[in-house]
Amino acid sequence: MKSLLKILFIIGLLFLLVWFGVFNISATEKHWGITTKLLTFVKERSITVRAYDIKAPDLSKPDMIKSGAKNFDAMCAQCHLSPIKESTELSLGLYPKAPVFYQQNHTGHGLGNTFWTIKNGLKMTGMPAWGDSHTDQQIWEMVAFLEKLNDMPASEYMQLVGDGGHTHKNTKHIKKPVVPKSNNAHQEDGHSH
Repeated sequence: MKSLLKILFIIGLLFLLVWFGVFNISATEKHWGITTKLLTFVKERSITVRAYDIKAPDLSKPDMIKSGAKNFDAMCAQCHLSPIKESTELSLGLYPKAPVFYQQNHTGHGLGNTFWTIKNGLKMTGMPAWGDSHTDQQIWEMVAFLEKLNDMPASEYMQLVGDGGHTHKNTKHIKKPVVPKSNNAHQEDGHSH
């Protein structure tokens, strides 16, 4: 009986903390340390469990890396930055901040984990799920590029992205209908969030 009362007390206390808005969800205020640790642990375990049996293809082909570089430059550099883009309005406003892959070694999490993250995105981080609009091949190309990005000089980055831009000369986007999942007020003028 005492255990049940303790559990009910804790649930009630948590409810009151939520009800009175004690936990600030603003992107301008950092999480509490314990919250960061818990969310990081949950994220890493969730990705690792779901990516466990994903096997990477050969990622060493130069064309694969170059295609991944072009897609990264067009789709990812606004948040994750690049050797030629040190900050953007978008990157400055994100919390949690997106990892800056050219400045830090992201490897060690596993190729499957990186693939899974790009394909499925991450809730409440700003990381989109690219698997709805890109083939597995295109996602593996981005993984191949990320494996080479750490400490990449700007000149090498520019050489890989070439004239820049998002290109799919030999591949096509997956055609899936985009259906809004909410009745966002902004949808009246043709755009949604």
